[in-house]
Amino acid sequence: MTFYTARDLRTKPKNIWENLSSGSELVITNNGKPTALMLSIGETNFDEVIKAVRQAKAMIAFNSMRGKAAKQGFMSDEEINAEIAAYRAEKKQNAR
Repeated sequence: MTFYTARDLRTKPKNIWENLSSGSELVITNNGKPTALMLSIGETNFDEVIKAVRQAKAMIAFNSMRGKAAKQGFMSDEEINAEIAAYRAEKKQNAR
């Protein structure tokens, strides 16, 4: 896995595309923190890759909620719905 800064997207695009075409996974950082993941995908498996990424993100969110519940005890239906709504709002905001 190779790391590039947000600035590298502008200054070293050739290096980035070369690494992607070789099948590498690239992490884009902003202020030293990982903010994006770039994967090389083909036309034939685009839908499968998107589905897999979405499933992985959903599992991460689910595990996070499960961990919080284990620390705090059981959650009421209202608390569960609030967690789901907060995650969906965050996801919608990050999509912009």
